[in-house]
Order: sequence, then C-alpha cells, then structure tokens
Amino acid sequence: MISYLQVENLTKTFGDLTLFEDLSFGIAKDQKSALIAKNGVGKTTLLNMLAGKDTPDSGEIIYRNEIRTGYLSQEPSMNPESTIRDYIFHSSGEIMDAVRHYEEALFSNDERQLSESIEQMDRLGAWDYEVKVKQILTQLNVGDFHRTIKSLSGGEKKRLALAEVLIHEPDFLILDEPTNHLDLNMIEWLEDHLRNNPFTLLMVTHDRYFLDRVCNDILELDEQNLYRYKGNYSWFLKKRAERIHNQEREVEKARNQLRKEEDWIKRMPKARGTKAKHRVDNYYHLKDVASQKREDATMKVDFDSSRLGKKIMLVKHLTRRYDQQTLIQNFSYQFSRYEKIGIVGPNGSGKTTFLNLIAGLDTPDHGSIEAGETLKIGYYRQEGMQFKEDERVIDVARNVAEAVTMSDGRTLTAKQFLDYFLFDYDKQYVRVAKLSGGEKRRLYLLTVLLNKPNFLILDEPTNDLDIMTLNVLEDYLSHFKGCVVIVSHDRYFMDSIVDHIFAFHGDGNIKDYPGTYTQYRQQIMESFRAKEAAAQNGKDQSHGHKSSSGGSAEKNEKQSGKRRAASYKEKMEYKKLEDEIDQLEQEKADIEKKMNQGEMDSDEMVEKSTRLGEIMEAIDQKTDRYLELSELIESKSS
Repeated sequence: MISYLQVENLTKTFGDLTLFEDLSFGIAKDQKSALIAKNGVGKTTLLNMLAGKDTPDSGEIIYRNEIRTGYLSQEPSMNPESTIRDYIFHSSGEIMDAVRHYEEALFSNDERQLSESIEQMDRLGAWDYEVKVKQILTQLNVGDFHRTIKSLSGGEKKRLALAEVLIHEPDFLILDEPTNHLDLNMIEWLEDHLRNNPFTLLMVTHDRYFLDRVCNDILELDEQNLYRYKGNYSWFLKKRAERIHNQEREVEKARNQLRKEEDWIKRMPKARGTKAKHRVDNYYHLKDVASQKREDATMKVDFDSSRLGKKIMLVKHLTRRYDQQTLIQNFSYQFSRYEKIGIVGPNGSGKTTFLNLIAGLDTPDHGSIEAGETLKIGYYRQEGMQFKEDERVIDVARNVAEAVTMSDGRTLTAKQFLDYFLFDYDKQYVRVAKLSGGEKRRLYLLTVLLNKPNFLILDEPTNDLDIMTLNVLEDYLSHFKGCVVIVSHDRYFMDSIVDHIFAFHGDGNIKDYPGTYTQYRQQIMESFRAKEAAAQNGKDQSHGHKSSSGGSAEKNEKQSGKRRAASYKEKMEYKKLEDEIDQLEQEKADIEKKMNQGEMDSDEMVEKSTRLGEIMEAIDQKTDRYLELSELIESKSS
C-alpha cells in the first residue's frame, strides 16, 4: 500500500493536561478513515496539526511527496470582504482560471469576453470541471457568486468551505465535522460523493450512518491510546466491545493475582535475589494493570420529570411569515403525552422558527398556541450557551440543581449527573474556559435537563457532541417521561428516538408522517416513484397524441409571426446543453443498470432512486430548453 501520511510519536500537552503522548499511525492511499474519541481529548487539535495549523510538542508528521491536501476546519478562516467567487477560485491553475473568467463573462454579459473564455474552456477541456463546480455548489446550496463572506450565516460559511475543499479535489482530504450545518439531502449527497470519488480521507464526525457508509477504517483515541479497526462503524462497535471486555477481564485477573502477590511482598525479607526482584517488578506491573478504571458511563437511569397534565399544548391555525416568505401556513396540532417528534426539512424552511414559536420566544402572525398548566419547557438552542468562563463545571451544575430525583424516588446528585454525562472527577473541577467546544455543548445540554422539564425542545443537539455522549443522550431520552421535539440532521439519532416526523416541505407546508426518519424516507421515495410513473405514463400518451395531430402546435406558432434570431450567448448555451444532456443520459443509464442487477441494499436503493428522479427532472428541463434554442437557431438558418 502507498503511504500518504505517517505520524510518528506525536505528543501534545496544554499546561498539565496531556492530550496524547507518543501517538503513531499511518493513512494509506484510498483509505477512508474516521477518528473517534470523546470531546476534549484532542481530535480537532490533532487535525489542526495534520493540516499545519498547529504544532506538536514532539514527534513527526510526514506526507508523501507532492500530494495535495485539503482541510475543512470547524471554524473556517475567511476574509469577510471577499466574495464567494473569490473564495472558490482563489487558487491558481489554468483550468481554474478559465472557469473563473467564464463565470465573470457570463455575469457581465460581455460577448467578446464570453467568446474568448469559451475558446479557452474548449482548448483546456474545462467544461467537465465547470459542470462539476456547479454541481457541488448547487448540492450544497451555495449561490450568488457576488455575495460577500460577511453577509453569510455560520452555516453558509461552513457549506462554502466544504464546497471549496471538494472542488479542488485534493489527494488527501481532512474533514472536521463535515455534516454540521448540512440538511439531510445534502448529507446523503455528500455520502455518495465521498464514497464514489477517489479521495483518501481522514475525518471526525458524530454522524454514525455517515461513518458506516463512507469509512472503511476507524481510529479510536481512548485514554491516550490509539486503537485501529479495519472496517466500518458497525464493525468498530462489535470489536470495541470485545476489546473493552477483554481489558476488563485482564484487570480483574490482575486484581486477583495482586492480592496473592501483596501477601508475598509482606512476608518476603528485604534481602532478595534476582528471582525475587523479577517477582517484585511483576508485582508493580500487576498493580498498574489492576488500578485501571474505565470512565465510560454505565448507569441506566430513569429520571423523574415534572408532572405532565392531560393538556400538553394545542396549536391552532399557526401562520408565520418572514420577508414575504411563508414559513408556516395554517398549521394545527395537539401534542400528546410522551410522544417524540422529529422535525426535518431544508435549511431555511422554518424549523427553528417553529421551535421558537412553541417555546414562546416568537409570536405567530395568525393562530394561537395554548399550553397546559403543568407544562415546563426545556429548550436546547444553538445559540443558547451562556457560561461564566471562570466558573467550575461542578458549580455550573449545582447552580441549576443540587440533585435530581429519579422515578423510583432516589436522588442523583449534581456530581453523579455529571458522571452520567461523561464529566469525570477531574473535569468537574476545571474552569469552563478550559473545556473544548463539544464539552461546553455537553455541559449546556446538562443544564437544560437538570431543570426537570416535561417538554423538551432540542435544536440540533447532536452538533459538536461526540458519539459517546450521543449514546448517553439517547439512553436519557428513551427513558424520558415527557414530550420531545427534535430538529436534527443526525439520521441515526432520529431513528433511535422519534416515533413520528414533521416534514417541512416549504412554502409553509408541514406534513406529519408516522414512524422513524428511515421509514419517512421510504414513504417519500415510494410516493416519488409513483408520481414519476404517472408522469411518464401521461408523457407517453401526450407524445402519441402529438404525432397523430401532425404537429399542429408548431404550425400555429410559425403562422403567428417570424421568430427572432438566436443570440451568441444562446448559441453557446445550446452547445453546452447538448453535452450536459449526454452526460445525464449516461449517468441515468448507469444507475438503471445497477438497480436492475438487484445487488444494492435498501439504503443504496433509496439513494440511487432519489438521484434517478433528479436526473430525469434535469433531463426534461434541459431538453425543453434545448428544443427551444434549436428552433431559434434553425429559424435563422432556414
């Protein structure tokens, strides 16, 4: 295997905190690797060092000569005054320059410049690259090249940074939480893109479906040791459980042996020979092994929430608009006890607006929200964190509640609650300022839960949380005696928790679907395929009618008057459409062939069916435009 990256004896400390020591591993060409660890152990620090944004205390990072790397950080660095176009096309290169000049010519509508740029694109064979750029930007909802960076939201900046990294096609791709700020359709597209392109990949992500479908190699950083698993996330879970079980057996065995050796040590005289010295050394080794203690949360707790009455919340004819856009239109719903609702929809479709309305932080344009007398809302918001940086973690928790009551009447202290959410003793007594971003998110979530709500509203709770914390949160929510409303792009999390889905389809349209997220997607795909079949049937009938009528529509149009001649720009568009339609037809044929082979699993079948629908729609649109332009061009020549 060709080595792309070799890390040798890497050590990094912050004050008296050692993140990792003598860390060594390698990444080979074509490997798609994921790094898994708890928040606060140095995942982002390690990626920053690999990308040259930070330096280790000691050790070496060695890349293969002449490979190009691309890095998506959690907080991309951007010049606020730059435009999207400047950011995307900042690097030099003939093809990149040609595409930039072509985009500038299109925007300025300068026919001379457009002619020159098209000739340059033809000479360099840059059209495929331009199509790829447009596809990536469209899929990640990055548009309007002339917007400035400072006008973008945090989510738009992250998507722009991801688009830029993918467009430049590095040999080795390093991604830190790439699915944050992507909606579900974007995540599914990114899965497909990373799987089907020859990237060598190292990424940190909490999205377990994404991990399972993209990665073939898992690196786990656990208690300053690195463990490697050759397989996907499902394989990792199985082998990690085996590893921990074996370690626990070794610890128990060492403890049993240690008791015998301690008796011998007490009875053994000070003057010892070589054989005795070896046994003493073995005693101290056993002591080290026997003292090992894992910090994984093992408690299974059933928390007592505030009492929830019969009337929960009644939403009547809710309507909310922003800037002439209807986000919620005449929506009514009566919440029931213990239900768990997932909310999905594209970015900007009104999901967070809906949460703010039912939480009482926003007012509707029309309609009403009636809350029950016993309702106690806990709202986890993306922008809700407010901590004093010099305060200790334990004090933050105690300021909310000294203890929480479980359903059987027992109490859990703030310290025990922190233990449950993976804050060990040392972490409980550090200042908030020393926590990682993910640890602060975890602490914020904990403060929301400590208030004992009976109606939980969670807006993207999985962002920046590690997989271990997500497992704890899922366990907590599965035992939660109240209502839960969740907005999340984490499909695994949604499948684990929710029993039905509110889907925001745009223009204020909200529809309720029973079941998990995966079941919702299956319903959508079945509906989509039925509509496609009906549309194709109607199209076939209309084509037959048209041929029998002898093209009377075209005759009428010609009799109505002389057509104008096609412009130069329209001729160039005509040429480009011809190539794009051919490419889409080829992709359509490839997908249909693969689907007919019957070798895909259900997830891949859903993905390919979705893409097939998109392709057929694009072919129809482009063909209509192609025929329209061909008539203009042919009318001039005739």
